[in-house]
Amino acid sequence: MADMVSIPQNIFLLIIAVIALVAIIVIVMQWKKVREAQSNVIFLEKQAELKKIELVEKDLESKRLMENVIPLPKDQQERLSQIRGETSNMMQKVGFLHSEINERVTRLETRAEYEKLQKLLEDIEKKEKQMEKKGKGGN
Repeated sequence: MADMVSIPQNIFLLIIAVIALVAIIVIVMQWKKVREAQSNVIFLEKQAELKKIELVEKDLESKRLMENVIPLPKDQQERLSQIRGETSNMMQKVGFLHSEINERVTRLETRAEYEKLQKLLEDIEKKEKQMEKKGKGGN
């Protein structure tokens, strides 16, 4: 047993101290990260709360403005009503024209597809006739 390498007690304590120091440094760094993350979460919560308050204030302001509508003179009210009616009519016409365009596009696509199929049918019939001629000629 005299041959065993023995570590002096001072070096052993020094190694233990270094390991403990590294562990303390790692723990402190992790603790800082956790605290920083917690403060970020709290900050984001406060920011979300402020955004909610801002949205509510905007909503209340818009409601207040809607309630305090400035009355228009009679001729301007009639003109506004006329413009709304014309806009409604235009929107109906646009919708009708849009459906007409879609229907015509569908017809054109169908016609083009039909012509392609007819051409394919003609090509197939020509090939069938050629095959029949070859088949009769070979017999």
